Amino acid sequence: MTIENAPRDSGAREAPHRGSELAGRAITLLIVVGPAVALALALPLLWGRAIHLRDVIMAGALYLITGFGVTVGYHRMFCHRSFTPNRALKIVLAAAGSMAVQGSLIGWVANHRRHHVFSDTVGDPHSPHRYGSGPAAQLRGLFHAHVGWLFSSDPTSAERYAPELLNDRDVVLINRLFPLFALGSLGATFALGWGLSGTISGAITALLWAGLVRMALLHHVTWSVNSLCHMFGSRPFSTKDGSTNFGALALLSFGECWHNFHHACPSSARHGVLRYQLDPSAALIRLFERLGWATKVRWPSDVRIRACATP
Repeated sequence: MTIENAPRDSGAREAPHRGSELAGRAITLLIVVGPAVALALALPLLWGRAIHLRDVIMAGALYLITGFGVTVGYHRMFCHRSFTPNRALKIVLAAAGSMAVQGSLIGWVANHRRHHVFSDTVGDPHSPHRYGSGPAAQLRGLFHAHVGWLFSSDPTSAERYAPELLNDRDVVLINRLFPLFALGSLGATFALGWGLSGTISGAITALLWAGLVRMALLHHVTWSVNSLCHMFGSRPFSTKDGSTNFGALALLSFGECWHNFHHACPSSARHGVLRYQLDPSAALIRLFERLGWATKVRWPSDVRIRACATP
């Protein structure tokens, strides 16, 4: 029996109204496809002057800010409570993660926690193994795990999977303001480009590279953890699912690609626990700890790491 045909028990909430569902899919399509379309349309117009050093610097800075907002904030802190932040750090990370435009905080957390509960089984919102094991089924599964699941009518209950966030007034406010953070993430690049260059073309190239392309790259890196890191790579740790380590994404994913250990020990603040496994997110959490901004950090012990190792 494939995951697709098995009976479902995912804890999903009642499906939304048809109109809101279509609107949601349209917005998702815009977010997924929009950057690529904008790049294809803009490059012919800007050929020969399509990118400047300031665009690269802005893109890199925003990739770091929004990327760590997702990996350290959305994922390790809010989803898995790998450490306890002070209030200011909590708010900053929530806002930075929202600017990645990967979805509102509470919805993102609920979906990810559900993924862990049902990983690669019935109820997992983005397993690449849902259609079977043949070549065609695997390709279909990879597409589903990467972007296809974003368009499925399979909502996740925040009341079940993220109840404590619904009781956090700071989180609820930032969650409600997600559209403003998303627009601000792009609008800020246009304004900075205009301010630094003094020209509309400078504003457009900044929006293109530091806004749309930066956002699209981070999207696909995050989605690759859902798809590639459940299909290809090594499995040095024992888990009940298909999670893997895919080292090629180490820097771009800020250490999220060490997905096999993450599934073996989800609450760990560090994912890259073996020699030479780069984990920039863990390094940033260590810095927060030394500054006194993060406490109760869940660092994995050597005993725990050995216990999780594949026999």
